[in-house]
Amino acid sequence: MPFAESTVEEAALAWLAGIGWRIAHGPDIAPDALTPERRDYGEVVLEGRLRSALSRLNPALPPEALDDAFRKLTRPEGADLIARNRAVHRLFVDGVTVEYRSGDGHIRGAQARVLDFDVAARNDWLAVNQFTVVENRHTRRPDVVLFLNGIPLAVLELKNRILRKHGYPPDKQEKATQTVRQQAELLSSEWALA
Repeated sequence: MPFAESTVEEAALAWLAGIGWRIAHGPDIAPDALTPERRDYGEVVLEGRLRSALSRLNPALPPEALDDAFRKLTRPEGADLIARNRAVHRLFVDGVTVEYRSGDGHIRGAQARVLDFDVAARNDWLAVNQFTVVENRHTRRPDVVLFLNGIPLAVLELKNRILRKHGYPPDKQEKATQTVRQQAELLSSEWALA
């Protein structure tokens, strides 16, 4: 008897929970939920989690420096996906270069850490199932999105091969939203090589 997709999804979430990931159900953190973690369905970065991580990892930096780091992380520079990927990879590895005005009025520079590479438990690891994203009037709902400090790092599509055999449309099987996929690609491919 073949496994239902929901069975595979539940097993994946249980495995992730077993290795320390927090688990959330997409509708529970959606914009119209009681405890939303984003303002609209077009947002893929969990702003509160990213801002919290930046504050936790950079306690000596003032709010304006943390805002600068947030902006640079959520709007990476680069002409194409590969360039943006490299830029975000550098931000993850090296930190985000920020400037702020110190108490004495001077402009200071610093590196805002995005991840804690020394103690993994200091990062916010979140797996969200059924994370709905609306992009260009198309609604997509990847099976599981993995967030690291509020930034989508990977998309898991847990599909039953039997569906393809019986004519289930490939775009419904394999097409996670391009927004989430691009963000995950920006953050993961080169980082995995580091």
